[in-house]
Amino acid sequence: METLLSILHVVTAVFIIGPIAIIPMTALRFLRTGDTARSAATAKTVRILSYLSLIVVVTGFGVMGMADPRYHLSITTPWVLASLVLYAISLVLTLVVVVPALQGAQPRTGRSAYSRAAAGSGIATVCLLAVVVLMVWKP
Repeated sequence: METLLSILHVVTAVFIIGPIAIIPMTALRFLRTGDTARSAATAKTVRILSYLSLIVVVTGFGVMGMADPRYHLSITTPWVLASLVLYAISLVLTLVVVVPALQGAQPRTGRSAYSRAAAGSGIATVCLLAVVVLMVWKP
């Protein structure tokens, strides 16, 4: 069961969180060209994927709960806690900064929306990259 949950955790991370890091970067092109309809559609996709990314957290807790007791894993394990904090920062940035910037972009506010979406998605992606490093390295 632990192996199945681990596989589910990794697969959901790849297919849900991976696109959260990439899709906003592609949506920046829509903001540059003034294609507000595509930008809004992309915002909806990113919002849905952001909520679905909670599956990764839930399966991660399941994997942690089934881990061998000799590893002494808990939510207070430094790399686990750091991963959760970085994930939370990424999620909040995506939902509070990136999605509204992509969704509400208008031709007259395009440059401002582009800057917010670019900065927010860039920082969120760096946070997600740090989570991957922590998950693999487990310092």
